[in-house]
Amino acid sequence: MSQLLIFGAGDIARLACHYFSRDSEHGVVAFAVDASHRAADAFEGRPLIDWEDAPRRYPPDDFRVFVALSYARMNRTRAEKVAAARAAGYSLVSYVSSRCTYLADEPPGDNCFILEDNTIQPFVRIGENVTLWSGNHVGHDSVIGDHVFVSSHVVISGHVSIGPYCFLGVNATLRNGIALAPCTLVGAGAAVMQDTVEGGVYLPPRAMLHHKRSEDVRL
Repeated sequence: MSQLLIFGAGDIARLACHYFSRDSEHGVVAFAVDASHRAADAFEGRPLIDWEDAPRRYPPDDFRVFVALSYARMNRTRAEKVAAARAAGYSLVSYVSSRCTYLADEPPGDNCFILEDNTIQPFVRIGENVTLWSGNHVGHDSVIGDHVFVSSHVVISGHVSIGPYCFLGVNATLRNGIALAPCTLVGAGAAVMQDTVEGGVYLPPRAMLHHKRSEDVRL
């Protein structure tokens, strides 16, 4: 079992600790955050240290790192910390749930977080620092670039190309064969039927309040 240092002290770090501890060969020994953000000495029953002290206290030759951060700044914050961990000499690990159906031949890149009930079909390629929250479908021959966050119950059809730094909200749908340009934001429930533009934001129509009361509607 390898020893793992998790960067982060929020919900995703707590969940990463849970998954790694129960469903991987990695044992979580401590957490780290930037010194300017550390407000405690412990998190989830383990030491919480300044990231600046990590190489001394948890040397890269003996410990690995997982960066457990969100999609903030279109995943750029997470990407920056991945680069910082590498610069400090650490190897980064990925988590793929044992309850994920992973049928692609190629494993995902470093620092990926792939949770339960994802279906990854054959010939899919997944870059590094990609989060696939629970319950997504990634169709055959699709490519997910680096630093992408896919939330839950997203349908990615076959032969889709997703560029780096994209975010896909819950219940989004991507038509087969399209390409998402870098930094595309797809809102919850959006159906994207054609290629996107770099930095584009794609939102669906929103639910509207009807003039009738619910008890006046025949179901």
